[in-house]
Amino acid sequence: MSVDRKTKSWLDNIAPFNAHKMRLKKKKSALLVIDMQNFFVGSRSGGLGPIDPAVLKNVKNLIDAFRKAERPIIYTRHVHKADGSDAGILGWWWPDMIVEGTSDSEIHQDIKPRSDEKVITKHRYSAFYNTDLEIVLRCQQIEDLVISGVMTNLCCESTARDAYFRDFRIFFVADATGTAYEEMHTATLLNLAYGFAYVTTTENLLTQV
Repeated sequence: MSVDRKTKSWLDNIAPFNAHKMRLKKKKSALLVIDMQNFFVGSRSGGLGPIDPAVLKNVKNLIDAFRKAERPIIYTRHVHKADGSDAGILGWWWPDMIVEGTSDSEIHQDIKPRSDEKVITKHRYSAFYNTDLEIVLRCQQIEDLVISGVMTNLCCESTARDAYFRDFRIFFVADATGTAYEEMHTATLLNLAYGFAYVTTTENLLTQV
């Protein structure tokens, strides 16, 4: 069943815990597009994708809206060296790594970053870990962070938690994030709603950007 058809049931299930409803501060907001790479979104047989096409569509809609509003869009790419020298425990945990310089490592062509849009290369789940993401956000006086991309329960959730620790307000987009199994997706939505983020939808955010 598609993401679009499931979104209402996800939000209904977490409603008792999704109590910190917020309205986006447009002029203080930025969009994070987490790891929307061919490895996850494309059709390769050995990867963890493809993610539901509805997720890609919703991410694209958010990107278009933020561009129109002239608000920052920050992309991330999760990559490793071919020899695994920067992989650490991830290299043991995940035998199929995304190698820098390969087609798998590139951001999907449908949402390709513009030349003036920031792309962060990372080697761990969180987009804050050993990157300049926080500096970029502080310099642009960002307070509200919209999180989209993959995978819901790994890089998206880790980034959302780290952002919360840094006092950013988190808008986690239920239908613009995706992962390998629905149970993992819904578990993240519940956990984040309980303690870290306002879980919302693409449609809701498009009315505020």
